[in-house]
Amino acid sequence: MSYVLNTPEDQKAMLAKIGVSSVEDLFANIPTALRLQRDLAIPNAMSEMELQSHLSRLLGKNQSASDAVCFLGGGAYDHFIPSVIDAIAGRSEFYTAYTPYQAEASQGTLQAIFEYQTLMCELTGLGVANASLYEGGSSVTEAALMALGITKRPEVLIAESVHPEYRQTLETYAANLNCRVRTLPTPDGFLNPDDVKNAVSDATACVIVQSPNFFGHLEEMQAIGDAARKVGALFVASFDPVSVGVLKRPGDYGADIAVAEGQGLGVPLQYGGPYLGILACHEDSRFLRKIPGRLVGQTTDRNGKRSWVLTLQPREQHIARANATSNICTNQGLLALRAAVYLTAVGPQGLKETAELCVRKAHYAAEQLTKVPGVSLRFKTPFVKEFALQVPGDAAALLAKLRTAGYHAGLPLGRWYPALANCITVAVTEKRTKAEIDGLVEALKANV
Repeated sequence: MSYVLNTPEDQKAMLAKIGVSSVEDLFANIPTALRLQRDLAIPNAMSEMELQSHLSRLLGKNQSASDAVCFLGGGAYDHFIPSVIDAIAGRSEFYTAYTPYQAEASQGTLQAIFEYQTLMCELTGLGVANASLYEGGSSVTEAALMALGITKRPEVLIAESVHPEYRQTLETYAANLNCRVRTLPTPDGFLNPDDVKNAVSDATACVIVQSPNFFGHLEEMQAIGDAARKVGALFVASFDPVSVGVLKRPGDYGADIAVAEGQGLGVPLQYGGPYLGILACHEDSRFLRKIPGRLVGQTTDRNGKRSWVLTLQPREQHIARANATSNICTNQGLLALRAAVYLTAVGPQGLKETAELCVRKAHYAAEQLTKVPGVSLRFKTPFVKEFALQVPGDAAALLAKLRTAGYHAGLPLGRWYPALANCITVAVTEKRTKAEIDGLVEALKANV
C-alpha cells in the first residue's frame, strides 16, 4: 500500500477527536529538558540515481567472504551453495518468510515445510521436528524452556564450550523465569563426563552440550547423555548439520532434543543473518505438547485428497496467549526451504562427501599451521572442520594483519574467553583449496 501523508486538515481532525490542541500536547508527559528542541537532522531527499550511488558507497565499506579467503567459523561457515537453491527459493511462489495460515491457499508452501521437517527428522534421528526457529541461539534456549516445562525442574546445566552467544541468549530468557542456569567449565576445551555426573541432581531439567563445540572439538556425547539420564534429566544436543555426514546423529547417541544452527545448509553468510534454527525431539506426547513454533502435519481433505495443515496450534501464542509453549509464533520459512533444497540436492552421499572434505582439509590446515614457529593446537581433542590455535602475542592484532594480507583467518577467542586471548579458531570448509590453505600458512609465517 502506498504511503499517503496526513494533511494539516487530517491532523486537526484527529487532534480534535482525541481532545488535544496540538501534536506537542501528545508529549506533555515527557519533561521539556528531554525533548529534542530542533528539527531532525535529515538530509534532503535524493533522486533514485543519487540514492543508488550513496548506498553503493556505504556497501563498499563492507568486506565479504569473497573479498578475502574465508576461514571464519563460530557458527557461520563459508560452505558451497549449489545454484539450484537460489533457483528454487527465489521463485515468486516461495519468496516469503511468512508462515501460511490459510491452508487451502498455501498447499505448496506447507508441503515444502513438511518436507523440511521430514528431512530434519532424518538428519537428527528423532521423531518430530518443528518448522524452524530463528537461529542456533533461539533453538538452544527453546530446548531449555521445553525441558523446564516437561520435567517441572528448575535447573539447566550448560557446557562452557557451547557457543557463548547461545549461552547469553539462554541467560537473557532465564533472568526473569523461575529457574537457574549453571555453566559447567571446560578448561581442556571439552566437558568432562565426570563433571556432569557430579553436577546433575534431581533438580536438573536438562544438560546442554554442543558437539562439535564452539572450539570445533568433539564432546563425549554418549557418556554425558548417560549421566543426565541417570537423574531423569533430559539431554539436549547442539550439533553441526554438515558434520552429521561423518558423525553419529543426535538421536543415535540418545539425545532427547537436538538443536542446531542451519546456516551451513544452503544459507549464505550474509553478515550474520537471518539464519535458521533447527529443533527436533522425541515423538512423545510430553515433548509434542511443549515443542515451540510451527508444526505442519499431513492429513486428508473432505474429498479424500492428501493435504497439509498447521497442526497442534493450541500450543501457540496466537491462540494460547500467555499460556503458549513459546513466545516464538513464526518460523524461518524461506531459509527452511533453502535447507530442504540443499539436503535434497546433495543427498546423503553428497553430505557425507562434503563432511569428509571438511575433515581432510581442516586436518591438513592444522598440520601445516602448527609448523609455524610459536603456533600450536590449543586443545588436543578430535575435530571435524574447526580447531583452536594458540598464537604468539595478541590474537586480535594478528588477525587484523592477516586481513590486510587477504585472509579472514579466524575468530579471536579472547572476545568471549579472556583466558584465551592468544587463541583463535580456524574453520576450513569444503570450499578451501590447498593453495588457499598454503597461502594462509605463508601469511601467518610473515606476521607472527
